[in-house]
Amino acid sequence: MELIIIGLLGGLITGISPCILPVLPVIFLTGGAQSARFEGDPTTIPARRSRPYLVIAGLVTSFTLVTLAGSLILGALNLPQDVIRWVGIAVLVLIGVGLLVPRFEQVLEKPFQWLPRREVANRGSGFAVGLALGAVFVPCAGPVLAAIIVAGATGQIGVDTVALTASFAIGVALPLLVFALAGRGLIERIKAFRTRERGLRIAAGVAMLALAVGLVFNVPQLLQRLVPDYTADLQRDLTENEDAARALNLGGIVTDENRELDNCTNGATELESCGTAPGIRGIESWLNTPDGGGIDLADLRGQVVLIDFWAYSCINCQRSIPHVVAWDDAYRDAGLQVIGIHSPEYAFEKDAGNVAAGAADFGIEYPVALDNALSTWTNYRNRYWPAHYLIDAEGTVRHISFGEGNYTATEAMIRELLKDADADAALPAPTDVADLTPEAGSTTPETFLGSAKDVNYGGDERYRAGTRPFAYPGDQPADSFALSGEWDVQTQFATPAGDEGGIRLRFTAEEVRVVLAGEGRVQVRVDGEAAYAIEVGGTPRSYALIEAARARDGVIEITVPAGVQAYSFTFG
Repeated sequence: MELIIIGLLGGLITGISPCILPVLPVIFLTGGAQSARFEGDPTTIPARRSRPYLVIAGLVTSFTLVTLAGSLILGALNLPQDVIRWVGIAVLVLIGVGLLVPRFEQVLEKPFQWLPRREVANRGSGFAVGLALGAVFVPCAGPVLAAIIVAGATGQIGVDTVALTASFAIGVALPLLVFALAGRGLIERIKAFRTRERGLRIAAGVAMLALAVGLVFNVPQLLQRLVPDYTADLQRDLTENEDAARALNLGGIVTDENRELDNCTNGATELESCGTAPGIRGIESWLNTPDGGGIDLADLRGQVVLIDFWAYSCINCQRSIPHVVAWDDAYRDAGLQVIGIHSPEYAFEKDAGNVAAGAADFGIEYPVALDNALSTWTNYRNRYWPAHYLIDAEGTVRHISFGEGNYTATEAMIRELLKDADADAALPAPTDVADLTPEAGSTTPETFLGSAKDVNYGGDERYRAGTRPFAYPGDQPADSFALSGEWDVQTQFATPAGDEGGIRLRFTAEEVRVVLAGEGRVQVRVDGEAAYAIEVGGTPRSYALIEAARARDGVIEITVPAGVQAYSFTFG
């Protein structure tokens, strides 16, 4: 019952959020548009009173199936992940053209002529319209929807997941139904609408075509960014509590495949036994494999395997990867297979070219899987960048280490497992890579500028998504950032809305880096000294601001030009 209540409330909040704006005109018009005449029949058949309900029923049905089972079905058929969306757009175009051109609609109806005339195509029910809308309607991915998507992506669809999905879809549908009924009521009550059936059909057709074109060019996302998310606080209040987190299990769905991972202790210094390693699934593409082919862990029996979850712009990963690369170089010939699971934190980290460039910069030659849907991340119930899972020659997870550090112990266990697999294996001397892990609590925590994960904001204004002016506070707290000028704060980053904007950072660290994307020259001033410039361009990545010999307190002010996006500050 708790899941159903969370799903309904999450859906209702989504149903009144800016996410529904792109589909509202279509819902409003198709919920009450009158039907055209049949060929050779002088009578006009009015839209059925059930039409608004059937439009919404179609939307809920296809949205639920696409959200919950779409990834699973497409993966089984080896089809692109966005094929359903393109099919939905194509159907919208066909129906839209049919509303504008009756003769074309008659062509579309020919395969269905065996049906009763009042049920033909779009005129009788509108269910087909709803099916098309549900395939392309992608609301804001709040925590409730995120839990559903994770379940669908991993193929772990149980009774609880179905209940959550159905209740969420119903919650979304209720506000949309109100708009559909309002459209029908307006058309029925206003004589001018009742006598202009052809004009209404044209308006509905134009709305559908406009939505289809907008979807092709991602206009809905731009529209959503222009409208402040007035439901963000409601969403946060619903999900940011222990009961909701437990019900949604946002840290990863527990299955028979990954349940025994709990037997491992994070950062243990001795080998443990934590069940057969979960499979690598949902990978979009592979790097550093023959012809880009995938790897199945079952085919690696007899070898020791190290799974490394990473993201190329993650500062913690950047300090960890030299150790992983060294282990690959040292122990590959002795039977170690390293597999990097690249699980993106930011949207730009989903681009295969960006990941390939990042892997090349780090000297990574072992296979890298692009886990863009976080399917393998979730299958391992992972929560950290980086994370290491050490698997023995029998396919059993023997060691887990989250975050940085513990490298000496991890390497010792790699060597032990290699000897267990082959007592005659000739092992080189242990690697000698400096451990640059900062002492816990000695630096400013990682600082995100996107509205979805903003932390350490020290300004006077409320920090939320949207475009608004900012000013540096008179007394800015330590370990915080503040903005100056007009900024467009988006889910994952902030970018100047005018010609330029300022960021002031108070920090404690030896090393300070900033993740930037776009193109432009960023001016940097440290402790009020003369500014220097950073040229931003090419692959989005992490740029060094300070590299000192010891941790210190300081203030950095950077001037960001239009066209550059700031994602986060990281510290070492």
